[in-house]
Amino acid sequence: MPKAYRDLVTNRKAYHDYHILETYEAGIALAGTEVKSIREGKANLKDSFARVENGEIFIYNMHVSPYEKGNIFNKDPLRPRKLLMHKREIMRLYGLVKEKGLTLIPLKLYVNERGKIKVELALAKGKTLYDKREDIKRRDAQREVEKAFREYQKGF
Repeated sequence: MPKAYRDLVTNRKAYHDYHILETYEAGIALAGTEVKSIREGKANLKDSFARVENGEIFIYNMHVSPYEKGNIFNKDPLRPRKLLMHKREIMRLYGLVKEKGLTLIPLKLYVNERGKIKVELALAKGKTLYDKREDIKRRDAQREVEKAFREYQKGF
């Protein structure tokens, strides 16, 4: 019976700061103690980003807390980590990032059906301040509509 897919870490700030255009799944090269720490949910994607260098893709500023029982095997919490994707996908992403000025942002770390830790990587465009304000207005209006609808439903 396959294991259930589950999120380990999410980057909620990314949805606030960026327009998400496309998402990709990538493997990640981790040390054993990093895997254990991530499975405990002790990682942070808040200010992380990915960059294509020499035909390889790396994730930067992803903080993985040292594993408590890892002693000498623990790695640097902020070290760059290599993402595992097909060469064709990497070159396509490189072209889009260079040409259109887009950014690669990790959205979440999760365990897939086979028990492997994967990264959901997004091709994103930065939001301006007025875009963020529009989103907040839209969300507030939607919340008020739902509240009014619930109150209307109570009346019946």
